[in-house]
Amino acid sequence: MRAIATVCLSGDLQSKLEAIARAGFDGVEIFENDLLSFDGSPEEVRQLCEHLGLAIVAFQPFRDFEAMPEPQRSRNLQRAERKFDLMEQLGTDFLLVCSNVSPQAVNDLDRAAADLRELAERAQQRGIRIGFEALAWGRHISDYRDAWEVVRRADHPALGVVLDSFHILSRGHDLSTIGRIPREKIFFVQVADAPLLDMDILQWSRHFRCFPGQGRLPLKAFMEALATSGYDGPLSLEIFSDAFRAAPTDATALDGLRSLIWLENLLPEGPWADRIPPAPRYHGIHFIEFTLDEESAAPLGEFIGALGFRHVGRHRSKNVELWKQGDIHLVLNFETDSFAHTFRLLHGTSVCAVGFRVDDVERVLARARAFKAPTYRGQTGEGEMEIPALRGIEGSLVYLVDDEAAGDLQWRTDFELFDQASRDEAGLTRVDHLSYVLPATQLLGWQLFYHTVFGFEAEPEHEIVDPHGMMVSQAVNSPDRSIRLPLTVSQAQDTQPGRFLSEFRGGVQQIAFASRDIFATVDELKARGLPLLKIPQNYYDDLEARFDLDEELLNALRSRNILFDRNDQGDFFHAYTETFSGRFFFEIVERRGRYNQFGEANAGIRLAAQAAQR
Repeated sequence: MRAIATVCLSGDLQSKLEAIARAGFDGVEIFENDLLSFDGSPEEVRQLCEHLGLAIVAFQPFRDFEAMPEPQRSRNLQRAERKFDLMEQLGTDFLLVCSNVSPQAVNDLDRAAADLRELAERAQQRGIRIGFEALAWGRHISDYRDAWEVVRRADHPALGVVLDSFHILSRGHDLSTIGRIPREKIFFVQVADAPLLDMDILQWSRHFRCFPGQGRLPLKAFMEALATSGYDGPLSLEIFSDAFRAAPTDATALDGLRSLIWLENLLPEGPWADRIPPAPRYHGIHFIEFTLDEESAAPLGEFIGALGFRHVGRHRSKNVELWKQGDIHLVLNFETDSFAHTFRLLHGTSVCAVGFRVDDVERVLARARAFKAPTYRGQTGEGEMEIPALRGIEGSLVYLVDDEAAGDLQWRTDFELFDQASRDEAGLTRVDHLSYVLPATQLLGWQLFYHTVFGFEAEPEHEIVDPHGMMVSQAVNSPDRSIRLPLTVSQAQDTQPGRFLSEFRGGVQQIAFASRDIFATVDELKARGLPLLKIPQNYYDDLEARFDLDEELLNALRSRNILFDRNDQGDFFHAYTETFSGRFFFEIVERRGRYNQFGEANAGIRLAAQAAQR
């Protein structure tokens, strides 16, 4: 059973439950605060869950119970009886009790066991089970092994232990004891991930948890230990996150389900595995599709023509053009009755689709079905090629092009081709990367989407200083790095990504092309009159101080406005065009050696130069 706690989502209780059901969960944990703020009775919550097909798998949390002195102990038992009344109205039989954090709690495991035994005895008379969980910040019980010892000593059939991956992994506890807990005494398992942060555990837990696959905790080791125990019961998400509290409820719920599916399949032979096929091999970005109207056609055509692209074909049945250079294909879509037109109404002239070249399209589609990613099939004329696509999170499309079609079959089938000579190109060879701007609350969702559906891996985050605020960039890359997608967010509205988001609703803002020789390419682009971003001379004075560059190379960089970075793997050269129509811009890059980053050290310089240009 796949379940999720209502605390994971934004909104009121009814909207949370409806989103959880739409995502496809089987069960839900009702968080007490959500119930207290609900404008209706517990019976109405039960009826709503029954209507939605959701089992209420737990009511939680019951706090500060065990090992308390009198009169608090007696009051706690009275409080528990009232909670049992409420649970009967809700229609759930499981109460999650978390370890005591009160300064009045007594440090005595036998006392804790006696209290929990009495609680379990009372619960059993009402048909209710009790699960005991060690909070990582519990006053005397902060280790799951101590929680299990209390449950073992209490020795009551209605009392079991609750295992929570965050509380266990955040403290680095040894996992081997999990496999020695009798299967029937593990009553419930909650899972959460988190980034690796050096901070107070309570604050870490309350603000920075995330779904499995979005953080860095060793969840595979946790799942291996859990499988050793023989546990095959519910897996439930419990996430406290500032980002999730501000994110759209439906999107977060779907992310949660994807994360559980991913977690279940960390162990191919585990009790939960769906045997999802491995990700295919990727061979780069095959094409980029722009949506634009006739008014934008001439300016964009002039701009990409100055970049060395040639108009080489026209679609046989649609108002669509094909432009080409090296192994880069740009599709310009002017259609008015199409997906591209709908996307243009929301975003204006923009990138509405990209094509990934893959060696096994069916394998990607199988993963998409498994991870609940929506597919898209557009209108095709007679004899034209049907290329499957997936809908990205912001609504753009990702087409899946197999190796046979990507050769030139796709273009010969669907387009009338002309001007196939490679003359007048500028030395650009392929798409190096595409940078997306998205709302800050969606960064984790995008990362999870590409990680689960496509098998991409996320790079560490980078903080970048814009003249008007801070921004964060995190790249998701295919395993072979033939596809690189930096994702950029900013909470500040006046930063470059902040303005792009508010004006154009996000999407692709930066398109980077690889060059065989960036110096020759830039010289060619300058000769064509393409406006390049001017870099301050102070940057090159600092470059001379930071790197041992010879004077000839430094002058070559300075005279062409090329930026430079170096690490232990190699060198990186890159230059930028001015921004097209205030929307997106192009980058020219050359990688030498095994340099795999994006010149993050130069991002602040580029942003300041773009601000000055604006």
